[in-house]
Amino acid sequence: MRFLFALLGGISLGLGILGAFLPVLPTTPFILLSACCFGKSSHTVHAWLVNHPWFGGMIQDWQEHRGLRPRVKRRALIVMAASFAFSVYLVPLWWVRIALVLTFMALACWMWRLPAVPERSMVAMERTRP
Repeated sequence: MRFLFALLGGISLGLGILGAFLPVLPTTPFILLSACCFGKSSHTVHAWLVNHPWFGGMIQDWQEHRGLRPRVKRRALIVMAASFAFSVYLVPLWWVRIALVLTFMALACWMWRLPAVPERSMVAMERTRP
């Protein structure tokens, strides 16, 4: 069972990294899924993800509060809107365009409804630095 979680975690981590560069492929859900899978299969890789400079804060916010910081939500929504708009522009088939718009609306609604984690104060950040 650990092998299956490690395999799924590796695949979702790869898709999450690709999602940072490819339009329409989301990054955040794949990174969160990989953190969950590695939490059940490899504590070393899970610790690496949680402490990663790019993904760590997002994963910690999700694990502790089941939400995202407002600036992360805004950035994700802007990038999603831009990538979906670009995809809608490129696709010639009207039914695919409609499917893309509906998919974007569903994802944006889900992202918008996630709880907002309050920003850390500078004092709290100073205390946590090594």
